[in-house]
Amino acid sequence: MFIGIAAALVAGTMLGLYALPGKYTSDFEEENKWSLFFVLTMFVVPLVATFSLMKGVGSIYSGIDSGILITMIISSFLWGVGVMMWGKAIDHIGLSLGFSLFIGTVILVGSILPLGIAISKGQALPSTPALIAILSGIGIVLFGVLSNGKAGLAREADEAAMKAAEESSGDVSETASPKSYGLGISIAVVGGLLATGFNVAFTYGAEPLGNAVAANGNPSWMTAMAVMLPVFLSGGAVMTFYFLFQLSQKKAWGKFKTPAFGKNFILIFVMAFFHYAASAMYAFAADKLGANGPVVVYAIFNTTCLVVAVVSGLLTGEWTKASPAARRWLYTGLACMVAGVLVLAFGQTLDQAPVAEPVGDTVATHDSFIIQDTAGV
Repeated sequence: MFIGIAAALVAGTMLGLYALPGKYTSDFEEENKWSLFFVLTMFVVPLVATFSLMKGVGSIYSGIDSGILITMIISSFLWGVGVMMWGKAIDHIGLSLGFSLFIGTVILVGSILPLGIAISKGQALPSTPALIAILSGIGIVLFGVLSNGKAGLAREADEAAMKAAEESSGDVSETASPKSYGLGISIAVVGGLLATGFNVAFTYGAEPLGNAVAANGNPSWMTAMAVMLPVFLSGGAVMTFYFLFQLSQKKAWGKFKTPAFGKNFILIFVMAFFHYAASAMYAFAADKLGANGPVVVYAIFNTTCLVVAVVSGLLTGEWTKASPAARRWLYTGLACMVAGVLVLAFGQTLDQAPVAEPVGDTVATHDSFIIQDTAGV
């Protein structure tokens, strides 16, 4: 149990910190930073990890039904757009808000989606106590998301007022052009909605790929890696076309030719490694904790990720110009999302059987709540 909990804490910390190194790149435009990041995290890291750690990669994918694979690819395109928007949101509103709004939206949709699917298919809903707990958790998380949105708008107003005061006193230094917090908040929320395509891909691919992973002598947690490879490659294809266009339109290709490229590459590689490894570590943690692993790891992972992202944003000075009122909204939003995650996790345990679930179903269950990656994610 200790190994599983420790792995969940590490996974949440890695995802919470993954974007932090990007704050220290130099001589790069946003397009340079994120295009290099997505090449590494969507292609290089997944391919190296999959082929070096997993046995029988060719036979695992050759036996998958083409219809399932096509569904995974299409939903992965949406996820790719969502993760790309997440990066844009972080550049607009910082780590604290970018993470909490994006992941809060994913938690909301990832919690509501299974209920909607059950209703559409005529399946039985959770028991009354479980349903009350789940709906309560959703309501608490929603309030947290709204509180963080309020915090962002209040922070924007504070910074605008401070800038106006500096201009009136003549004490103005040249700074980068301000970015709209309202736009950044919208990008984070819409990105979170699109990122649920990752959940759809897992729902369709986890069982057949889980069976193939086990048949080739791999541990069950590698099912997540098997699903993540086509998801990341498909999502990466969307981002490749987008950033090729952006780099050309903004004439930013030349920015790669900088003495700081080596340092930037290392920082961005750390981002890519943390981003991918967080999802794989999540799956490993859930597998180690047995039948209740998905629910326990879901709570630990999301709570750790949110807290680490907000704290790192505070420590790097994102809120130094914000008023106490704006910070109170931020802290309220964080507290509500952490509490809501714990309530959601508790609600999931109420109807859970004490026996272990099959490999494929287990992975699909715990990853129905994750970004992901995303985790993946």
